Amino acid sequence: MAYDVLVIGGGPAGLSAAQNVRARGKTALVVSNPLEENPLWKAKEVDNYLGLPRLSGAELLTAFQRHAESSGAEFLEGRALSALRSGESWYVSVGNMMVQGKAVVLAAGVVRGKKLPGEAELLGRGVSYCATCDGMLYRGKRVAVLGWTPSAEKEAAFLEGIGCQVLYLDKPRDCAIQGAEKVEAVTCGGVTEAVEAVFLLRPAMAPGDLFPGLETGGGFVAVDREMRTNLPGVFAAGDCTGGPLQVSKAVGEGLTAGQKAAAFAAAVK
Repeated sequence: MAYDVLVIGGGPAGLSAAQNVRARGKTALVVSNPLEENPLWKAKEVDNYLGLPRLSGAELLTAFQRHAESSGAEFLEGRALSALRSGESWYVSVGNMMVQGKAVVLAAGVVRGKKLPGEAELLGRGVSYCATCDGMLYRGKRVAVLGWTPSAEKEAAFLEGIGCQVLYLDKPRDCAIQGAEKVEAVTCGGVTEAVEAVFLLRPAMAPGDLFPGLETGGGFVAVDREMRTNLPGVFAAGDCTGGPLQVSKAVGEGLTAGQKAAAFAAAVK
């Protein structure tokens, strides 16, 4: 699946970027979690978006998505797990799929929370961010699923369906992953359970983990006024670039990022 621009994130910034990419005649794919998992969806009333006062977050997001869809933007539900630049293109893995783009707009919002103890050390040795990608490796074995989104339950059900013995932990706190050469156990709330794999299903990857070498500062992606990052062909917009964390700011940055990403893609031969 090859596109001119890949947009990672389906909130106000990402949808604005996608619509503006399409307005310039370039193809756009939006990679995102279900709309209902966006934090804005739960807002009962947004009173500071110019011209559209007192709409709920759900109403705004629905209108934004319909606009992007009507412009011809395409959508892929899932979490972006890794990104690699090869030649003149970026390749982003989404679950067990790989999508390609000449440029990328990173608009995945704010990723909260630190890595769990043992997460980085045991990544690829029992720690995974994708049940549908790596689940078959643990068929018939006991695994833990740490889920922070409603869709995490679907991935837990997938694991059970292929024969895994699943320990599901919903929005866990104070967790740690143990193991020497591979995952051996997970501890949560003072209780340790023996498992052979731990699936961490967060809403999104931290930008620096998704794009190695991406410049950040204070937990946010560093950009210039054209929303360019330090990586070629990668732009960023919205909450991931810092405050104020407001819809108006996200939509405006998405417009700029979308325009510049489309121009970058047009220059790629």
